[in-house]
Amino acid sequence: MKSLNSEWFLTEVPGKPMGRYAHIILLRVTDSYPLFQTDGELNTARVRAGIAQDGLLTRLTMFKRKQSTPERLVGRELLRRYGLLSGEAADERGKDREDEKGLPICDYNVQFCTQCPDCIAYGFAIGDAGSEKSKVITDTAYSLTSYDHSHEAFTLNAPYEDGTMTRYGEVTSRINEQDHIRPQVIFPGVVTARDLTENLFLYVLNNVLRARHYGAQTTRTGRLHNRIATVALTDGDIFSNLLFTQKLYDALIADGAIHPPDPVDPETAFKAAQALVPELLREDGVTVDQLIIGEDLEVLLAEMQMMSADPGIKTLLTSAFADSRAYHEAWVAKRSKKRR
Repeated sequence: MKSLNSEWFLTEVPGKPMGRYAHIILLRVTDSYPLFQTDGELNTARVRAGIAQDGLLTRLTMFKRKQSTPERLVGRELLRRYGLLSGEAADERGKDREDEKGLPICDYNVQFCTQCPDCIAYGFAIGDAGSEKSKVITDTAYSLTSYDHSHEAFTLNAPYEDGTMTRYGEVTSRINEQDHIRPQVIFPGVVTARDLTENLFLYVLNNVLRARHYGAQTTRTGRLHNRIATVALTDGDIFSNLLFTQKLYDALIADGAIHPPDPVDPETAFKAAQALVPELLREDGVTVDQLIIGEDLEVLLAEMQMMSADPGIKTLLTSAFADSRAYHEAWVAKRSKKRR
């Protein structure tokens, strides 16, 4: 990767924190009508509208697992697609760790293999058998605009094969009303990778770029795209999603770019976010080794696009797997032996 400072990354994943933070600063923009809900209702939070703008605003929220799980599943799908993980389900007894071809069996939330890039980058928990803390940090994201102007109620039905709601003279009760998030609702956010090798960071970045479906009912709705504004390599953690959202809201209000109930133009928000990030990083007081923005960012994304095609993607996945397996042998396997 010519656009990325490869020397900044560690050559192996360390057993202790080393202060190598790679931040993917992005805008998540809905392309259809996704659902981010708990107990049947959209998740919301009552927070300050901005930093300069006082007053409270009810915002839609996108909890961290609503963000990380779809991205993890994209990566795991690719690992199976290119023959690095087994496609078999875990054995009920949990004893079979490999299939007949010798590929690790990694069944999400059932039986983790503890050695693939997903397990090492995003973490795992196996009850009393052990756990690995996630090295990819994702926090709750908040909608840029208010809940009132960002959602819409739909009446849902399930017709019979003839296209009607009636069968043998009886009307079905399969009718329901559900709130959905509108298209072009923006969720500013930061995805932080801590102490990963370059290969594992690129694995995470590729997952963010490829993920398309978020929230409930992902087979039929939930389209969303991630627009990366900057990538920052720093020596510490940076601003929160909420602060980023509030500062961006202030900037767009000052530019006269927010006109409820109309959606905010994603391109306008993107340019405002890019202009805002350097200022926020200065306020955080972290040392920035590299800030990839503007033309440099375009080069990075072009390189990622080339790498994401075959055979580049298989090379990336194989290299990331080698790094995760090395960490497994150095730290995870040793912990397991001590427990025995």
